[in-house]
Amino acid sequence: MNDIFADLKWRGLIFQTTADDHLPKWLNEKPRSVYAGFDPTADSLHVGSLLPLMLLRRFQKAGHRPIALVGGATGMIGDPSGKSAERNLLSVEQLEKNVAGIKAQVSKLVDFDDSPAGAKLVNNFDWMNTFTYLEFLRDVGKHFPVNVMMAKDSVRSRLEREDAGISYTEFSYMLLQAYDFVHLSKEYDCELQIGGSDQWGNITAGTELGRRMFQKQLYGMTCPLLTKADGTKMGKTESGAIWLSADRTSPYAFYQYWVNVADDDVSKCLRFLTELEHEEIESLDKSRADEPHQRASQKRLAEHLTQLIHGDEGLATAQRATDIFFGGTIEDMNDAQLGQIFADVPSSELSRERLAGEGLGVLDAFVEAGLAKSKGEARRVVTQGGAYVNNIRAESVDQSLTEKDLASETVLVLRSGKKKYALLRFQG
Repeated sequence: MNDIFADLKWRGLIFQTTADDHLPKWLNEKPRSVYAGFDPTADSLHVGSLLPLMLLRRFQKAGHRPIALVGGATGMIGDPSGKSAERNLLSVEQLEKNVAGIKAQVSKLVDFDDSPAGAKLVNNFDWMNTFTYLEFLRDVGKHFPVNVMMAKDSVRSRLEREDAGISYTEFSYMLLQAYDFVHLSKEYDCELQIGGSDQWGNITAGTELGRRMFQKQLYGMTCPLLTKADGTKMGKTESGAIWLSADRTSPYAFYQYWVNVADDDVSKCLRFLTELEHEEIESLDKSRADEPHQRASQKRLAEHLTQLIHGDEGLATAQRATDIFFGGTIEDMNDAQLGQIFADVPSSELSRERLAGEGLGVLDAFVEAGLAKSKGEARRVVTQGGAYVNNIRAESVDQSLTEKDLASETVLVLRSGKKKYALLRFQG
């Protein structure tokens, strides 16, 4: 058994526990079962979910048994924690699709084998749908004092808002999640629930329900939320959330997000999200202080997380795409990959006939792409050696571009100078 509590404390991952004095010894006595819940509001988890996922992974590597609970039932209601208003309820069909997507992602990070520490993945819809309303009130609800619910921050903050309030549906969420903990303790001898600090009220509701229903000691532990130095949530960009699914966020975009993390945030990310040893993290901290321009911490963070989430192939693709954006050779790429790399680059669409016969003159191409205002300006760029087609310097002002020059099925990548890119897309 590894001392996971000491590691989590060093990494700053312990925010609150229900038994500060007892929990370290309790965890080291024997393998325990520990669970974290995931809200199936989409068919993919995002960066915010990476923290509890990594916690489950850490517990498994320390010899404990992780349980990932997908909230198929609670997801139909919605957690009021941290929410200022009621959210839209999902259909059963959409929830099933979301649960399937999340299961696939969880399987990448924890091992579902037959060992004592083999992970379990459960869906609370499987046991909640066996209850009738009256049975749940009789068997569970009577053990849950309303004044306890009213005292929770997640409920009280909503009740105090004149413009929001809280429905009975969301008010019931805490009771359902509390019963999840009790059910898992009965079925899998699960005695510890982990989650973000915003889940403290729901977690302690579960420990209290276990005591009231079965006189059983259950434990809770929260970690800090994954936020930037300015207090805003990490994993958000102008274009939206950073997802763990390659279909929603490409490996290249995922890699680039971590490469561009601010110096003030990268140390926390290395501790919270990676499995790097303490010594390497401390060495990266020192190198960042001595040579911040090298961005060694960010590069190591991006490499580690991209490999973890997208595998060796995803990391290789992301690194190759990064190399291309900074002038590397473009080869064996398709339209979709180039679209991801140059997502923010201007593009123009031309008829494919322009590439037929003698082809499209390089000067015309630069004008069409908007990289030159006139053929005269394009001529100066070419003669000065600053014009590139697919990151290869243009041969001469008389160069013509044909279908054989396409970088992918339909795309030509043009560059003026070091970083001024534009795409020409040929259709028809």
